[in-house]
Amino acid sequence: MDITQFTKKTIDKFTVEITDNLFLLIQNDQELMQDYLNLLANNDRQIINSSVAKAIKKTFNLENIGESQTPKSTLIKSFEQFKTK
Repeated sequence: MDITQFTKKTIDKFTVEITDNLFLLIQNDQELMQDYLNLLANNDRQIINSSVAKAIKKTFNLENIGESQTPKSTLIKSFEQFKTK
């Protein structure tokens, strides 16, 4: 395996779980978690979470490849999996 192949493999693996990882970041960051809880006071959890997933897809120019029902984050019940275009 060369560096290019390794880099692609690593990025592909990261990208598949980018949504779950972002929610783990929120969950483990006191300030972001408080912001998330404040949003929940006036918004539906599904709408917030879906908006985050859509923003990830748009920001990183990704495409959907499926859905995982086994997130590590406790903030979500499932998450979109992505790949690079």
